[in-house]
Amino acid sequence: MVIQEAGEMYLETIYVLSKELPKVRAVDITKKMGFSKPTISIQMKKFRENGYVTVNEDGGIVLTKQGLEIAERIYERHVVISQILIKLGVDEPTAYQDACRIEHYISDTTFQCMKRHFKD
Repeated sequence: MVIQEAGEMYLETIYVLSKELPKVRAVDITKKMGFSKPTISIQMKKFRENGYVTVNEDGGIVLTKQGLEIAERIYERHVVISQILIKLGVDEPTAYQDACRIEHYISDTTFQCMKRHFKD
């Protein structure tokens, strides 16, 4: 399964929620992303079938190693690109919004160059 932008956003959301909550549930993803519960359920089923998440005995959604790798990569891009845009003078809300779009399309080569160039 090739992960597209929407899939990356789901995995990143699960990752962020796992840092904030003791257990990530479908309802938490629903609230964070603003999608319906059936939409979230369908996506979680696809992720389970493709090995990106598991659901533990108490209903918590957990990223697998494969899912975690994707989520961490996207989250790092989001954080770094946001910081770069803010350093360039972009206001925070716009920087976060734009980073969310850019993070899914930028090549690894370009991202690594940006990261090196803007290191503190």
